[in-house]
Amino acid sequence: MHTDLIALDAIAVRETVRLSAGLTADDLERPTPCAGWDLRMLLTHMTVQHRGFAASASGQGADLSLWDLPPAEEISDPVRGYAASAELVLAAFSVPGVLDREFALPEISTSRTFPGRVAIAFHLVDYVVHGWDVATAAGLPFALPEAVMAAALPIARAVPDGPDRLAPGAAFAPALPVPPAADPLSEILLLLGRKTVGGS
Repeated sequence: MHTDLIALDAIAVRETVRLSAGLTADDLERPTPCAGWDLRMLLTHMTVQHRGFAASASGQGADLSLWDLPPAEEISDPVRGYAASAELVLAAFSVPGVLDREFALPEISTSRTFPGRVAIAFHLVDYVVHGWDVATAAGLPFALPEAVMAAALPIARAVPDGPDRLAPGAAFAPALPVPPAADPLSEILLLLGRKTVGGS
């Protein structure tokens, strides 16, 4: 799976670019499944994350300021900015040997680094979920190839649950019960605290 991980991540990322490309100024004010965020702030968060992961791929990701959200007044064109950041991170992940590099991901841990294959797996599951967030907020259908879902599901299952998910700024809300017949996307979303009905 490691050989295909970069390609599968790229599929998920490019789908988020496609979903966001047609958003209007009014759309950017829509609430999202991320509590307290409209689409403008969600796209900005996704942009910052892409830039942070791209910096990490080149050994520059330890600086926590790289991962900070900019003030709202500085966000002039979030759709275009997001598309540019997606190309940046996909280019960074395409560099030979990236799966074996050490990534600093200070939002997860400031005391250790992560092998590239693990970091990109984190990125993959994040953009499966954020793709659904964007689609849900915009009222658009969301689907990814089975291979992407098959790669993302075990990653979601491995994300630790517990009180840390209740902390301010936690990446995911506490896991929700997964019905026995849940499809892979629904299981991923529920494991990572997203309600699949009601969008919150």
